[in-house]
Amino acid sequence: MSRSIISEIRKNHIIELLKKGERMDGRAPMDLRDISIETNVVDSADGSARVRFGKTDVMVGIKLIIGTPFSDTPNKGVLTTGAELIPMGHSDFESGPPGEDAIELARVVDRGIRESGMVDVDKLCITPGESVWMCFIDIYALNYDGNLFDASNLAAVAALKTAVVPAAEAGKGENYPLPVTCTPISVTAAKIANTLILDPTFDEEMIASARLTVTTDENGDLRAMQKGGQGPLTVDEVKAVVNASREKGEEIRNIIG
Repeated sequence: MSRSIISEIRKNHIIELLKKGERMDGRAPMDLRDISIETNVVDSADGSARVRFGKTDVMVGIKLIIGTPFSDTPNKGVLTTGAELIPMGHSDFESGPPGEDAIELARVVDRGIRESGMVDVDKLCITPGESVWMCFIDIYALNYDGNLFDASNLAAVAALKTAVVPAAEAGKGENYPLPVTCTPISVTAAKIANTLILDPTFDEEMIASARLTVTTDENGDLRAMQKGGQGPLTVDEVKAVVNASREKGEEIRNIIG
């Protein structure tokens, strides 16, 4: 997700630490950074959250407006996810239309939410074939120090869980909570040399040969998976990431409450 180059000295130092089961920030390979969650941080949004994974900082806003349903799903609301990697978030980010990195980020977050059925789009229908609620999930990377996938997923999930459908403002009855059914959480692993690590930092992402993001729900069911990087992952490594996603996903859900 970056054009930056890390020095060979720093790269070798990270690898040597991993051989001893250590990381630059003091974590063990399968440890997550400290996570903080704030909700209802944007007054003009129908739901919002700000999440920090260490120094990685992401804000998500939810907006609901009335629109026309798709012709093949006339009884369902519409869910749309977008991401902006703004220049203030990192020196590699540029102004302008979303690039490949922003598009991939939005798709990974969207897939986990959509495939889990987190938002009950059936309940967002107003008049079949005519009008439905359209739910927009907007992701903003305020500071990038690795692992935007998990920070963005968590911010989107937290924002959706606190969102309110503005029915009263639209003359459609009383406001009501956005209908959500579950809490899909993604966990991202990176492979450096022969070691798997969770929640990679920026420097760790720069030298990783492969990346795998796995999204699970409360039941431990797989809801989405995204592979990145040019390097291979063995079947055992994929299984290890899936198991870690289930374990860490439950820990993160306890933080959301």
